[in-house]
Amino acid sequence: MKRMRSKIASLAMILGALCAAIQFTLLTARAQNSASSDPSAALVALLTAACRANETQFANYLTADSASAFRALPEDERAALLKRLSLTDDPGQPLLSSDAQNHPVLRCEAKKATVEYHFGGTRLRENLAFIPVTVVNSDQTEFGLVRENGGWRLLSLGLVLLDIPQLSRQWGEQDLLKREDDAVETLRALAQAVQTYRSAWGKLPETLAQLGPAPKDQISPDQADLVNEDIAAGAQEGYSYRYRILPSANGSNSSFELAAAPQEYGKTGRRSFFLDSAGKVHGADKRGAVATPQDPLISGEKSE
Repeated sequence: MKRMRSKIASLAMILGALCAAIQFTLLTARAQNSASSDPSAALVALLTAACRANETQFANYLTADSASAFRALPEDERAALLKRLSLTDDPGQPLLSSDAQNHPVLRCEAKKATVEYHFGGTRLRENLAFIPVTVVNSDQTEFGLVRENGGWRLLSLGLVLLDIPQLSRQWGEQDLLKREDDAVETLRALAQAVQTYRSAWGKLPETLAQLGPAPKDQISPDQADLVNEDIAAGAQEGYSYRYRILPSANGSNSSFELAAAPQEYGKTGRRSFFLDSAGKVHGADKRGAVATPQDPLISGEKSE
């Protein structure tokens, strides 16, 4: 009986994947067939390709110059640009529908998030088209398209003409700064987890691993279930984390320090960070090396 259930479940998964593939193929085919006359269909196809992380399909809806510039980008920058447009970190499953005004509604269902694009009415100006797109729980952006070689191609985002290399650098810098901010927040959350552990067990954890996930109803000093498995392993989202206990004069473990450094300097971050025994965060560009208490306090921290 168990084998039968397992086979049925496996078959259901295969059929689900097959249906998704067929739906995507039909969606792409419809978009390609109508993209020459309908700018909104071309934009749907472009965002669908971004959702699927399909670089080849995505480049088909760029102008010739932009497509060449896109293909010339390093692989990681091409992937980052698609993630920015799809607003997801992982490839997703696109689902297309329409609203009451018959405007397209595109959903990108990824592993960690679902993004929903609501298209507005298209404004045509000879060989130009402008389409407002609102992302649920986010902002509205107007996409500009131009008619080129018999089809509609992406020309602008908002008021800015599409400059693939410049856009890639700009978004890359924004992503890098966000990862640095996230690293600081992770250090503070990690410090709170250490304090929670000490309150619960009357001592400091010996390693970050002891703060990690625990099986259901099996929380213990070795698996306190206070941080996720990535942090417990010492790395998350491009930063590595270190933890050190500072013995007091009488030999007891009274305080601790935490440090975060970019795993790939210049790519996942530039600044390294250090949370001292007083809970203050220091930060500096150490070219990937570990920060120290002698480095300056980050903006917003006050020295005592």
